[in-house]
Amino acid sequence: MATIPLVDLTAQYRALKPEIEAAVLRVLESIRYILGPEGEALEREVAAYCGTAHGVGVASGTDALHLALRACGVGPGHEVITTPMTFFATAEAILYTGARPVFVDVDPRTLNLDPSAVEDYLRRHRNPPAVKAVLPVHLYGQPADMEALCAIARRHGLRVIEDCAQALGAAVGGRRVGGFGDAGCISFYPSKVLGACGDGGMVVTDDADVAARVRRLRHHGHTSPVEHADIGYNSRLDEVQAAILRVKLRHLDAWIAARRERASLYTELLAGRGVEPPCELPGATGIFYLYTIRSPQRDAIQAGLAEAGIESRVYYPHLVHRQPALTPYEKGPESPHTPHAEAACRAILSIPLYPEMPTVAVRQVAAAIMGLASR
Repeated sequence: MATIPLVDLTAQYRALKPEIEAAVLRVLESIRYILGPEGEALEREVAAYCGTAHGVGVASGTDALHLALRACGVGPGHEVITTPMTFFATAEAILYTGARPVFVDVDPRTLNLDPSAVEDYLRRHRNPPAVKAVLPVHLYGQPADMEALCAIARRHGLRVIEDCAQALGAAVGGRRVGGFGDAGCISFYPSKVLGACGDGGMVVTDDADVAARVRRLRHHGHTSPVEHADIGYNSRLDEVQAAILRVKLRHLDAWIAARRERASLYTELLAGRGVEPPCELPGATGIFYLYTIRSPQRDAIQAGLAEAGIESRVYYPHLVHRQPALTPYEKGPESPHTPHAEAACRAILSIPLYPEMPTVAVRQVAAAIMGLASR
């Protein structure tokens, strides 16, 4: 076991143990386990936190993406422009709708979807009506350039669905992610900044029609106890998870502040030491879900950290369109041209960072990296 783990969920649970257990007991005693008051309250609270009018709890972040895409009218014959640097679920959700994911390059500074690459694809595309939506991912907790992406989408009549799985609480110009596009999709996977004790997700939106359709789709297309207007799914966020998340939501801003403090210390210590720290765009406020450095010596640094008992991980070693399941999309009519993403995949390395991480451990990790990078 690593002396310094990438993340430590035990520390968080111990700090909140009485509150979490009281919340779970409250649900058990209520005998309301599905679509009850805890979920409704969480939907209101998360929507308010994101600055949106509506929140709809679902069973996972993947389902949030899938149902939001469907609610925004994405379906067979459509294309959705997205980034190749993301977890596989981003592409899966597009494919679930019958649409085709189109992968364009990332900004070499932020590693998020590059607005100029989106614009270039739209300019060169032979069948513009097929493009239905843009799906940016706020990678590692750093906001994408939403103002530029939304402006492009407006010019071309496209929907914008934000993948906020790694970035709840991140902001651009003081405005939190999830509220820029037609829908924002949140993951409550346990390791996320706001993590459940199991799976969970939410769609946030200002569009009442999108919210209403996601509500139908998550519950078998119900419009009444005996009527089904859509072919829907079983994708409900259960009451136990909602109650736990309500406890944790009260602490989210403090956890983000702690993450930013530790990230700032890393950046200060590693400056000019042969590694490239994460980049925040001007006016952006990242939450540092992961602190991801870049170095041409990545593999040697990772091996050296492991020898020192320091956990690290590569998120993600392969671009999405390089996955075996997506071979047909890599070899399609227009193969993705993603040199910046390709270069980043060879250099990225995420190092330990979590709100309870002692600053002495931050210094220890930074010292180890500096020693390895200088070899």
